[in-house]
Amino acid sequence: MPMIEKRAAQRYRVFKGGTITFESSGIACTVRNMSEGGAAIEFDSPVILPQSFTLSIARDNFVRNCRTVWRNDRRIGLAFVR
Repeated sequence: MPMIEKRAAQRYRVFKGGTITFESSGIACTVRNMSEGGAAIEFDSPVILPQSFTLSIARDNFVRNCRTVWRNDRRIGLAFVR
């Protein structure tokens, strides 16, 4: 059975280094895909994230507040909070 696409915006595959920051800590991640409304990120090992955090991609001067939408093992889908 095909998966039903629930995203409102087109996703684009990317491979960029990013940083998740919350409180006073930062965790390196790899951004695997992005859309206007969110992204999928991957970590080297499983991590525990708070309800909301910030995703930064330094080389793009990109900073967005986010919340987790789904997760499996080392991959997390997040939504950008407006």
